[in-house]
Amino acid sequence: MDNRLLKNVVQKNRILKTDLHISAIAGFVFGICLIIAMAGALMGDGRYSDGLLGAWVVFWMLIGTYILYALKVASQWEKGVVLRLGKFRSLRGPGLFWIVPIVDNVTTWIDSRVMVTPFSAEKTLTKDTVPVDVDAVLFWVVWDAEKAALEVKDYQSAISWAAQTALRDIIGRMMLADILVGRSAIDEELQHIIDERTTPWGVTVQSVEIRDIVIPQDLEDAMSRQAQAERERQARVILGESEKQIAASFSEASQAYIDNPTALHLRAMNMLFEGLKEKGALVIVPSSAVDTMNLGGLSGMVSLGQNNASREEKK
Repeated sequence: MDNRLLKNVVQKNRILKTDLHISAIAGFVFGICLIIAMAGALMGDGRYSDGLLGAWVVFWMLIGTYILYALKVASQWEKGVVLRLGKFRSLRGPGLFWIVPIVDNVTTWIDSRVMVTPFSAEKTLTKDTVPVDVDAVLFWVVWDAEKAALEVKDYQSAISWAAQTALRDIIGRMMLADILVGRSAIDEELQHIIDERTTPWGVTVQSVEIRDIVIPQDLEDAMSRQAQAERERQARVILGESEKQIAASFSEASQAYIDNPTALHLRAMNMLFEGLKEKGALVIVPSSAVDTMNLGGLSGMVSLGQNNASREEKK
């Protein structure tokens, strides 16, 4: 209720500002006319009749009042919509321009700069009935000030509501997974839909950007667990493929030792040496490998060599 009241106050202030758009130059000139009127009345007191002094004051007050309401100044980014006796007269500005008081009326000042409008869709159900909160930003600009002033009552509010309804419509037609991974597609579709609705109002949409998508915490936890399980599954699959490749490599390498036992023994000696060259290393060799490759004798020779080397170091 407080938000609605605040919006009404802001809208009334906007309307009041539109109706009383008085430039600083007009106010300055009005002040000068007022000073001239008061100074003339004081200086002419006793020298001229009261009627003449009154006419002098009224004359300068009328000139000041006319300039106050007839002289308008539009900023570089503004366009003033001038109505004469209720009918559209022209677009004026930027810069200084004149109107006829009472007959002419500047009803609306149109801002031609790029405007930013945030909008959101709260607790909106997706196609798979998941409530989501989506925040987005709309970038738009008025390309026809006449249409923006005459075709819609409050084009800024109309654009905001059009963007919100379009966002809700798109969310209701998409699955949650598509929304989470397809932000760019949603941005393009939103821009197209909103632009179609706002073009008759003289407004074009430059871009739409999805800022944030919030899903329920329970669903977020479940999706996190699902993603973790999927990563573990992929890791196990990759490990299995690696084991297959390693086994294939060993099988291919074993073909080189089938008819060459000397090479196999040399390879065994190299493997044993690599395993025992570090102090305190422990190598476990299957008994079948000891018998077939004569590793028992080899390991004894290596152990004897290490003992002799350690004795020489002590000496």
